[in-house]
Amino acid sequence: MGLKWYIARRVAWAGVVALVILTVTFVLLEYAPDSQLARVHFRAAASGESAAAAADAYAQRRGLDGPLWARYLEYLGNLTAGDWGWSDTRSQPVAEAILTALPYSLLYTVPAVVASTALGIGIGLYSAFNQYTKTDYAATFVAFFGISVPNFWFGIVLLLIFAVHLGWVPVLFDAELARTRTFSLANARQLLLPVFVLATGAVASTMRYARAEALEYVRAAFVKTARAKGASEWRVLTRHVLRPTLVPLSTILVGDLLGVLLSASYLVEVVFGIPGLGRLSLDAIRRQDTALVLGTTLVPVFVAVIGNLLQDLAYAVLDPRIDYGDRR
Repeated sequence: MGLKWYIARRVAWAGVVALVILTVTFVLLEYAPDSQLARVHFRAAASGESAAAAADAYAQRRGLDGPLWARYLEYLGNLTAGDWGWSDTRSQPVAEAILTALPYSLLYTVPAVVASTALGIGIGLYSAFNQYTKTDYAATFVAFFGISVPNFWFGIVLLLIFAVHLGWVPVLFDAELARTRTFSLANARQLLLPVFVLATGAVASTMRYARAEALEYVRAAFVKTARAKGASEWRVLTRHVLRPTLVPLSTILVGDLLGVLLSASYLVEVVFGIPGLGRLSLDAIRRQDTALVLGTTLVPVFVAVIGNLLQDLAYAVLDPRIDYGDRR
């Protein structure tokens, strides 16, 4: 019952957090300057019409003519019923717009997260077992380089070199190719640079944490005992160092995934012209499409809920000392 009760509490708290995030986003969008409303005022003034009447018509057309609290409660009611709202700027349901854009984001984020996780942990462990060697210094340099270089600048530089000058990859992202020939070599070529840009920063972060955590166990007493009993280096690495290292690393992995979906996707998709979730959200914010902004906000919230829940379940698997029945 301890684990089930813990999961129920976490899901309940996740619902509270999601409600707070939606409320703050809704209020911020309400009081943010509306460039489209300014254009409506300008056109009305230029044609000699009433600016107030034009603004009222604009608000009624966008569903912004009621009180803020009434519109928010109506949105929550529709959301509870499974209706994510209607996107005025795209003239389609919000859920449909998200489902159209999400696969393009997953095409490069999933390979980037998988590659950065495997390489980051592998390089970090190897660096910890070979501390103060040339390999360790090289890995540390790569880590600092990946963390320091901005993704958008790095992406532009790679595009100029490999797309414009060398012609190895296409300059513009072909959405039709990605949709119809997902697992083709041509699609892999156009996804190579976005995956590499995202994975560079994530590998650096994961490697640094993996190295720091592994160093705590490389010279631990139980590791020395295992070596004295004749355990191979591979067994020492996988059974005695990797497992305790993964416990704190699981938190970092969830953070890296959220970082890719939230911040990096906005920059990468703009640079490479990928019509994914980040670009969809950015366009919705620019046009103040409230329903679409809230919908694109719900996706990373959902990822955070599932990711943190899986993280805590991984704690129980990786560290049997954790008892959820005793948690408060």
